[in-house]
Amino acid sequence: MSSVTNFNPHCIFLLIFLLLATTTTATTRVFLPRLRVGYYGSACWNVESIVRSVVQSNYFTNPANAPGILRMHFHDCFVRGCDGSILLDGPNSERTAIPNQSLRGFNVIEEAKTQLEISCPLTVSCADILALAARDFVVLTGGPWWAVPLGRLDGRVSLASNVDLPGPTDSVAVQKQRFAAKYLNTQDLVVLAAGHTIGTVGCGVFRNRFFNYKNTGSPDSTINPSFVPQIQSQCPLNGNAATRVPLDMGSEGQFDTSYLNNLRFGRGVLESDQVLWNDPDTRPIVERLLGLRFPFLMFGPEFARSMYKMSLTDVKTGFDGEIRRVCSAIN
Repeated sequence: MSSVTNFNPHCIFLLIFLLLATTTTATTRVFLPRLRVGYYGSACWNVESIVRSVVQSNYFTNPANAPGILRMHFHDCFVRGCDGSILLDGPNSERTAIPNQSLRGFNVIEEAKTQLEISCPLTVSCADILALAARDFVVLTGGPWWAVPLGRLDGRVSLASNVDLPGPTDSVAVQKQRFAAKYLNTQDLVVLAAGHTIGTVGCGVFRNRFFNYKNTGSPDSTINPSFVPQIQSQCPLNGNAATRVPLDMGSEGQFDTSYLNNLRFGRGVLESDQVLWNDPDTRPIVERLLGLRFPFLMFGPEFARSMYKMSLTDVKTGFDGEIRRVCSAIN
C-alpha cells in the first residue's frame, strides 16, 4: 500500500492551500472567494457524510466505480468546466461523445443526489456531488484525502460537439496545450495522468500500438519487448475491442506509484502515458515522483493538490447555473 495514506488529511489540505496561495494568477485561475470548504453550512450540514456513505456502499459493490467516477470528474472539468454537464442525459449530450460512452458510475451520483434531496432539497449541486465522490473513491483505493471546496452550480448546456478531451495518442506537446488551456501546468499533467494507477481501458483504444504502430507493421519501439506478447494475448488483433485491460498492470485497484514505475520500464499501455517517460520535459517529474531525482515529490499530496486545482476549473456560480433536482436533466 502506498505510504500516502499515512498523511494527516488536515496537513494535506494546508499544503494544498499554501501551494495554491503562492501560485501567480498568470498560471492559474483561482476561485477561492466564491467556492469554499463548508459552503453549505447548516443548509446541508451532512452533505459530505451522505456522499461518503453512498460512495462506500457502491465501492464495495463494484470497485470499478472508483476509476469510473474519477475519470468522470476529469471529463466533466475538461469540457465547459466542473459544472456537472457530463451528467446530463440526451441524444446529443456530452455522454454520447465517443470518449464518454465507456464512462461508468452515473447511478452513484444519482443515488447520492436522491438522498440529498430528501435531507436538503434543492441545495447541493450535482457538480459538487461529483467532486466529493471522486475524492472519496480515491481515498477508498488507498489514495489521499483532500478538502473539496464547494459552491459550484450545475451547468445547463451539454453538447457532444464540445467534447475535446486529451487523447490516448497525444504527444506531450499536445497534452501540455490541453492542460494549459485549463490553467494546469506540466506537473499537474503528469500527476493527474498518474490517476491511471486505478482503472482499465478498452482494447480498441490502443491495440494498434502493440501490433501495427503507425502502419509500420510492428509494435511501438518504445514498448518493452517482454510486455508486447502479454498485451497481444489479452487484446488479440481480431478480438473484442470492448475487452478491458488494466492501465496499471499488477496494481490496477490500488492507488500507488506502480503506474509511474511501469512507464520507467516501457510498460505503459497508452502511448500518451508512455511518452511522459520518454519526453525530456516530463521525465524529470516522473523521476521525482518515484524518488529517483531530487527534490523528491510525494505522489499522494501532489495528486491531492492537482485534483484541488482541477476542481476549480471554470466553475459556474451566481447566475451562471442552477441546482438540479435530478442530475441527468436540467430543471
